[in-house]
Amino acid sequence: MNANREAILAHLGNSTIPVSGHALAEKMGLSRTGIWKHIQALRKQGIDIESHAGRGYQLKSDVLNTSMFAGRLKTQRIGSHIVVLDETDSTNREVMRQAESGADEGLIVIADFQTQGRGRLGRSWHTAGHDSLAISILLRPNISPEQVPQLSLLTAVALQRALALHAPETRIKWPNDLLLHGAKIAGILTEMRAEPGQVHAVVLGIGLNVQKPANGWPKEITQKVTDLCSSSGKHVSRLTIASEIIQAIDDYYDMYIKHGFAPVRKLWWDAHAASGQLVRAHHGNDRDGGYVEGIAEALDEDGALLLRVGDKLQRFIAGDLELIDNASMDHASTDQPA
Repeated sequence: MNANREAILAHLGNSTIPVSGHALAEKMGLSRTGIWKHIQALRKQGIDIESHAGRGYQLKSDVLNTSMFAGRLKTQRIGSHIVVLDETDSTNREVMRQAESGADEGLIVIADFQTQGRGRLGRSWHTAGHDSLAISILLRPNISPEQVPQLSLLTAVALQRALALHAPETRIKWPNDLLLHGAKIAGILTEMRAEPGQVHAVVLGIGLNVQKPANGWPKEITQKVTDLCSSSGKHVSRLTIASEIIQAIDDYYDMYIKHGFAPVRKLWWDAHAASGQLVRAHHGNDRDGGYVEGIAEALDEDGALLLRVGDKLQRFIAGDLELIDNASMDHASTDQPA
């Protein structure tokens, strides 16, 4: 997109009130006629910009571009380079491609559409343009491959804290789902490139349902799902929630680097929907059998869930989880996006 048009969108996107053509012209060193021509060009691209007589222009479409994040973030470790794409196969794949080409830690890729959005256990993830948010973040931590699952848990804590600003009832469901009133609102997929004893790159993939699609949820989604706007009872722009998620991940990642996993583990357990409750843990992707029932007793140092089964503790590092005799969990699976 033309740089001037990106700048206009950034100015309008970061304002909750109309911005006058005169103010835009002064900020950008253009004439008011020049501003008007750029506004017309943006409208031709399908972007909804309202004109208010005597007040100026107001952006109505929930669009994103890189310039919009300037001034919103106070990050230390991530977000120095943000790429916003109209479409990609998968934001996780795009970040991993850039990682393999030498991209620095902190790269963020956001996309409106994913043609091959993926979830954990090979499942697909639906990314519906302005109704959803797909974010992937590149980390290059100095940790062992065995510690990488801790970063998934860290991301869940950060995502829960960001969503709770608008929907305080948001909870985590092991391993990587976010639930609101028992319905899935977001998920996480973490991938890495590593060799024995050394991690080269970690990609954190996040998918969030921001609002319900106008035509309803796709028929292939069979589990109970929800979205942030419907559940919170208010409009939350993608720019607002994306900025809050990025800032939260940066804050908790910085805490993790400085203080290790212990504080993250406590925060995760406090926000977990099934802590101390009777659950059914399914092995891997097997929903037809191969499960264990027990009390969710703890999260260990590696991020495994510990279930009290009789007088023994059993350790689960992957699988699906459901609360027994609790309809709010809706037997939801833990497929995550990327």
